[in-house]
Amino acid sequence: MDTWPVIQAERKALAADLRALDDEQWSTPSLCSDWTVRDVLAHMTATAKITPASFFPKLVGSGFSLTKMQTKDIAANKGGSPADTLAGFEAIEGSVKHPPGPADTWLGEVIIHAQDIRSPLGIEHEYPADALVQAADFYKGSNLIIGAKRRIDGLTLRATDAEWSHGSGPEVAGPMLALLMAMTGRAAAADQLTGDGVATLRSRP
Repeated sequence: MDTWPVIQAERKALAADLRALDDEQWSTPSLCSDWTVRDVLAHMTATAKITPASFFPKLVGSGFSLTKMQTKDIAANKGGSPADTLAGFEAIEGSVKHPPGPADTWLGEVIIHAQDIRSPLGIEHEYPADALVQAADFYKGSNLIIGAKRRIDGLTLRATDAEWSHGSGPEVAGPMLALLMAMTGRAAAADQLTGDGVATLRSRP
């Protein structure tokens, strides 16, 4: 799959979904801990402006704290109003800039963060099935930042809407999107999953 066109298309689709939000909806807590939906969108904008060359100076300037760096970037990209936040995001829809890491990282990020926003707002969206599988195949072997490999260790994950499974042990079954969100630490996604391994997955931060 050609990853960047999918990333760009998903950004455009998300922007379209958010144009009708009111101020209260922009302040809705997202699935991403401590961030509102507006914060998540500003974070996505900031990430699409970073290059490998600019990432490390930014990290050093934040005392080697990724959390502090992200907080600064969110503040810098929110603008004075939700309309400013959305306009900033729309301006980077076609960007291929990114921090260090393979393209699959940013495919996963655009799907996961888009769902961090859409889910609490009750916005439905059909993500490309092959993109969900590609992102899950990436995260299942990675502990970088998100810790998905550790979180799903000793469990069998099985998609009920795609030909995809991984691991061994007590089963966790459900839609591909819910599996992806759960393996990347979104506890709310576990409500859509079934099987003897769900309680274990839910208990892992």
